[in-house]
Amino acid sequence: MAAPMELSCWGGDWGLPSLHPESLTVMAYAKFSGAPLTVNTINNSWRTPKGDIPVLISEDIVISQPAKILNFLRKQKYNADYELSAKQGADTLAYIALLEEKLLPALLHTFWVEAENYCSVTKPWFASRIPFPLSLYLPGKMSREALNRILLTKGGPPLYSLSEVEAQIYRDAKECLNLLSKRLGTSQFFFGNTPTTLDAFVFGFLAPVYKVCFPRVQLQEHLKQLPNLCRFCDDILTCYFRLTVSGHSPSGQDTADANLQKLTQLVNKESNLIEKVTFTSVSNLPASLRVLAYRYTCNYTMDILV
Repeated sequence: MAAPMELSCWGGDWGLPSLHPESLTVMAYAKFSGAPLTVNTINNSWRTPKGDIPVLISEDIVISQPAKILNFLRKQKYNADYELSAKQGADTLAYIALLEEKLLPALLHTFWVEAENYCSVTKPWFASRIPFPLSLYLPGKMSREALNRILLTKGGPPLYSLSEVEAQIYRDAKECLNLLSKRLGTSQFFFGNTPTTLDAFVFGFLAPVYKVCFPRVQLQEHLKQLPNLCRFCDDILTCYFRLTVSGHSPSGQDTADANLQKLTQLVNKESNLIEKVTFTSVSNLPASLRVLAYRYTCNYTMDILV
């Protein structure tokens, strides 16, 4: 008998089994391949052995990162790609690389960096599911990590300012969506009538953009102009997850933590000190980097206060 396998991941909302793209990717692949995963919804990444989400545990084996988890499942004979040709396998790797290079930065920006989306949707949703007092810290940490990841890959010359980086990542993302739409065409899945690894990755990246109700929706608006990609997401949700395709508001968005008000005055003192020290230190940076440093600092202090 095969060893039991448990997948720890973030929970879902808006008709999605998870809001986390990497968790969605693994969950979709498990459905496609028939892997018998027990899914555990967790409320912060510190509860996982490696501090990463998603994480797969099977006996003494602990695996994080979607690509490694999928490779492990294939070794356990749960393979969604066994009918693919060598060329289709190469195409799969190429399109996954395209997703990570072109679409992922815009996805991270939409959720974690765009101020209105972050303050009104992302932060309240995650904070409502993370136990106090970690709810005051972890969403901000995740936001800063997302911004750092974007700047690490997109913030070099000739894109010196954050506004230039933002404009470029959304151009790249829309180009990526157009290529995916053209590749899918009228087919049910990317390689015919059977879902594969590529379908799992595309679903994981697209479904959160498609379903979450954000106030700033430029990427979502472009996606909804590509009906075959929207149909692709809806079909997977209804056929493999048995979930409604209608969106709804996050249940915790209107709930404020009663203890937060009691801590505001104390936290204000700490955040003011951090702000003074940080703004003094960044004043000596080159002008091209000050905008990014100030944005980083403002996000940090706002996450403590809000």
